[in-house]
Amino acid sequence: MKKTIQTMLLVAFVILTTASFSFAQFNAADGGTFPYFHLGCLIVGGLIIVSIKQKYSKLYLSEAIGSFALYTFLIALFTAPVVDALKTLIN
Repeated sequence: MKKTIQTMLLVAFVILTTASFSFAQFNAADGGTFPYFHLGCLIVGGLIIVSIKQKYSKLYLSEAIGSFALYTFLIALFTAPVVDALKTLIN
């Protein structure tokens, strides 16, 4: 029962993080430059982390959430609005 609840909490975190990423990118990017590839990578990464959490019971919930949060940060770092902001910061 504990394993199922932890997996459901992880799924809820993955869905909320992916939704917030989509919302932020939709507001930051132009109409035709939404990063669908980045969103797909984020969804696939979330599915992989959830399946690993379900398969291995010794993986802590905090480790799974932390790894997905860092993965989301890495994906968001390489989107066009962030790269443009870094270019203007450097120049």
